[in-house]
Amino acid sequence: MKRIFVGTLLALPLIIGSLPSQASAAEIVVRPGVQRHNVVSRYVHKKLIPGHWERTRSGRRWVPAHYVRV
Repeated sequence: MKRIFVGTLLALPLIIGSLPSQASAAEIVVRPGVQRHNVVSRYVHKKLIPGHWERTRSGRRWVPAHYVRV
């Protein structure tokens, strides 16, 4: 008797969750003709140039990493 009662109590939330509701019957309308406005970005696009060794007349020197506008 205990097993039947406990099994029913455990299955009850699953049964309630599977019942259809108004939200599951809501109509979904998709309008493919609607377009978004282009958003102008105020941010500057930058590219990271990693640090590297550069040859000079007097030998080689280290150039640290820096950003370059793209």
